[in-house]
Amino acid sequence: MKILVTGASGFIGGFLVEEALRRGYETWAGVRSGSSKARLADSRIRFIDLKYNDKPALTAQLADFARTEGPWDYIIHNAGVTKTLDKADFFRVNAGYTHNFVEALAEAGCIPRKFLLMSSLSAVGKGDEVNFTPIRPGDTPAPDTAYGQSKLEAEGYVSRQQAFPYVILRPTGVYGPGEKDYFMEIKSVAAGFDFAVGFVPQRITFIYVKDLAAAAFLALEKPEIRNRTYFVADGDVYTDAEFAGMIQEILGKKRVFHARVPLGIVRLACGCSEWIGRLTHQVTALNTDKYRILKQRNWICDVTPLRDELGFAPRYPLRKGLEECIEWYRGAGWL
Repeated sequence: MKILVTGASGFIGGFLVEEALRRGYETWAGVRSGSSKARLADSRIRFIDLKYNDKPALTAQLADFARTEGPWDYIIHNAGVTKTLDKADFFRVNAGYTHNFVEALAEAGCIPRKFLLMSSLSAVGKGDEVNFTPIRPGDTPAPDTAYGQSKLEAEGYVSRQQAFPYVILRPTGVYGPGEKDYFMEIKSVAAGFDFAVGFVPQRITFIYVKDLAAAAFLALEKPEIRNRTYFVADGDVYTDAEFAGMIQEILGKKRVFHARVPLGIVRLACGCSEWIGRLTHQVTALNTDKYRILKQRNWICDVTPLRDELGFAPRYPLRKGLEECIEWYRGAGWL
């Protein structure tokens, strides 16, 4: 059985490749020629640089691959951008490249048994911030970030094509060894400071990256799961204060200054950071898209279909996952 994981050099992609190898797949990693392969050192991995930006060239490339190697049995399309200086890049890469890819696969006759798109909970938009009811699969998506809008557009391209069955996963906050955004909070708490955004606590949900990889393969390998979309989370809900407190306990940090920062100040900081990034041509962690994510109070999602249809049961509740993460960060010299 052959599988292709695109975006394989990234945080999630590396763990998807590891899971594919663990399950005995002939594993192909879609990696751009200039990307680091530091996390893809296993000699069993085979590499391909797909020409997403040129659909005729991509179609020819896939047709040649199908003739010489045979089509992949499964494809996990994980490639994309989560941060960029120009918001148009979200649509060019996350949506446009996905469009080119699914059409080129069909035209080249490189048809997988199943195609999995790694999307995001951000594709749905804001949840109920009054009663905090979970975001449900039937809710009408209304993303308010460029990133979320680009992911929803990509979902549309995948769900409308009819050449092969698909599954779309919408994970919530993904954390794990090597992840950098949540690491910023871990590092801050380790330094003795924790700054939460807004005075109404966020309700946040998580999925450990290894559990996300397991869910992806459950969705691929169950033949009856076709043309479905799932939220992916471990099923638990935390406030931002509980999350910071758990980090503090695991770090063994006795004293941490906890403060809540008004949304107006955060908005100003994100706007200034984005402006500085444009001046210096450096992608920054804080920007106007990030502000909308930080502002959102309700990240609770309904994972009942994930449990009932896929039989998914997370192996990593948040504390166990954070303990493993922090141990990795310490061992890698990040902390």
